[in-house]
Amino acid sequence: MSLSRRGFLLGLPLFVTGCASSGVNHRANYAALPDEQFPLRAVPLDKIKPELRRQVVAYETTHKPGTIVVDTPARRLYHIMEGGKAMRYGVGVGREGLAFRGGAYIGRKAEWPSWTPTANMIRREPEKNLKYAAGVPGGPNNPLGARAMYLYRNGNDTHFRIHGTNQPQTIGHAMSSGCVRMMNHDVIDLYNRVNVGDRVVVLQA
Repeated sequence: MSLSRRGFLLGLPLFVTGCASSGVNHRANYAALPDEQFPLRAVPLDKIKPELRRQVVAYETTHKPGTIVVDTPARRLYHIMEGGKAMRYGVGVGREGLAFRGGAYIGRKAEWPSWTPTANMIRREPEKNLKYAAGVPGGPNNPLGARAMYLYRNGNDTHFRIHGTNQPQTIGHAMSSGCVRMMNHDVIDLYNRVNVGDRVVVLQA
């Protein structure tokens, strides 16, 4: 199934506002997480553009609460909530020609996951990825970051993920090999909100 952002916006009563709920404590959202397997430092707010910070926004949609909607062109991910609202996160997305599109579901979740580049990634950028062919254990140097949610279709792993990152400066940009990347603090928050089996919709232009 293929979905375009334009077609989705025209076909459904979807209205998104950029207005955040009042009283958002961004400093608390990005505070140090010392109890993690690999403790995370606090993220200075001046390192996160205001529009990319995690916050609740108004979001009217026909999707059920619990659905994840990734708006690729806008570099935003929405976790649908009750009452016409969603938790909004800034994300990094796949480079042109590499991005996932359409519907999927979360087939698996992992904390501080290991990572192995796919055969396509090694073939496309051998100078960058061949040295990691045996895999990289979970930890602060792993490109999947603190959490990963694995996208499946029809019982099969798509090899696309929603995951954290060890390169937070890439959030808000199209720089990945197709996956949706989030700041580690944000991916931990999303991970705690979702369940295996939850639906994911990825919109493209």
